[in-house]
Amino acid sequence: MATTDGMLKMSELAERSGVSAGTIKHYLREGLLGSERDVRRTSRNMAYYPEQFVDRIRLIKRLQEERFMPLRVIREVVAEDPERAARVIELEDRILERAIEAGETGRVSRASVRSTYDVPRNVLDRLEELSILTPGPRGYDGDDVAIIEAISRFRAGGYEEALGFTVYDTLRYRDALRPLVAEEVRILLDRLAGEVEVERALDIISSGAEPLRDLIGAMHSKLLLAELRRQRDRIE
Repeated sequence: MATTDGMLKMSELAERSGVSAGTIKHYLREGLLGSERDVRRTSRNMAYYPEQFVDRIRLIKRLQEERFMPLRVIREVVAEDPERAARVIELEDRILERAIEAGETGRVSRASVRSTYDVPRNVLDRLEELSILTPGPRGYDGDDVAIIEAISRFRAGGYEEALGFTVYDTLRYRDALRPLVAEEVRILLDRLAGEVEVERALDIISSGAEPLRDLIGAMHSKLLLAELRRQRDRIE
């Protein structure tokens, strides 16, 4: 039970936060729970802690266990704006929940994919080995199917192994996109977390997916043409 002024004993803080007293003391030593001024010490062996430490401790534990963040990084996150960090986590969780739900409801079986698209089984197997495709027990999700369809169209257009085009070319695009996507996620979360309701943020992100694909495709086409011109001018 909390004291009359809202402060908590260590045992109460541990019970409310679900984290052991030993771990809380470690957080205190690491400077993760704010200033020593926030702690009221009534004797050498007795201290009281602010009630807001409960949410802070829960946040730290989540960042450790779910985001695998080291304590030095967590210290920076919670020191800057712990409430915002909590909102970012909530938004991330909801995005993942919606994506997983959508992916599971729209899965297509391996047999159906093989009968629909002209992509050899060994090519599909290699794409899975490279983690370009990530099917589950119920088959491929929508993004997997879109990748398979694109590869089928590439092959139909003449991008064949005999000319040196292989599944390993997909790694080049994946590696180039990873830092771009990481930056995109950071910007999205920074701009949306806490600024709009979670459901509205989810709708904004969902509605932007298709235009973003179109934007990337159009910019890729322009850059490809510009590079071909540059190569030609260099030769001439």
